Amino acid sequence: MKRELDALVAQMHADGISYEDAVREFKRRYLLQVLINHRGNQCKSAEELGMHRNTLSRTLAELNMDTAQIRNGLKRPARSERATGTPRLQTIARVR
Repeated sequence: MKRELDALVAQMHADGISYEDAVREFKRRYLLQVLINHRGNQCKSAEELGMHRNTLSRTLAELNMDTAQIRNGLKRPARSERATGTPRLQTIARVR
């Protein structure tokens, strides 16, 4: 993983990405992953991150991240939007 991170940092530097933009994007992706793991629950996410929920909430606001969208993206679609079922594969027995 260290090699992958080193390569990513080298590529970002070569592409002229500013330090602020790199840190901002890292924060966004890291926080998004933690929130997804906790199904958008800010209290549980903040606890895992070792920060107060208000600090997490403020950080999300600074990064223009909406936890409602995260939570909605993790919910099952309404029954009317779900597929009516996929046909199961049927095995055909060989007649000997």
